Amino acid sequence: MKVQEVAANIDTAALLPGAQFADAFRLEIESKTLDARHAAQRMMGRSPRWIETLLSLRNLLVAPFGLKTSGASEKPPREMIGIFPILRETPERLVAGFNDKHLDFRVVIDVATSGSSQQVTATTLVLTHNWFGRIYLAIIRPFHRVIVPAMLRQVAS
Repeated sequence: MKVQEVAANIDTAALLPGAQFADAFRLEIESKTLDARHAAQRMMGRSPRWIETLLSLRNLLVAPFGLKTSGASEKPPREMIGIFPILRETPERLVAGFNDKHLDFRVVIDVATSGSSQQVTATTLVLTHNWFGRIYLAIIRPFHRVIVPAMLRQVAS
């Protein structure tokens, strides 16, 4: 199954007002039974070892700056998929993410049925708050462009 980069075709103002970054990747699978929650669980519920290693390194590097190393917060825990708190959910769309002092982040998983197949789209939205958020986003972007398609491929397995 091939993952394609597509235009981020969602209402960013409703999901993350002011977002300065948006991208989207899409995978078509032979199925008519997958909903957004199950697609998100397949995608974000587990990670390949190389992604876990990169995430551990990221957590080690950002911890001294007081940045969140997961979706953890001081508020009562929300339902999570992987490290991401679920913010909103319908059968066709799951929105997960969190806010931090340097940036706010959303990942949106959309599932659309077309004939005997489904398109699963993962859209990422980011709103930076300061220079550190902009630098962080610039550093992370090349990794993001490799990690998201790799994780999206897990939906087909």
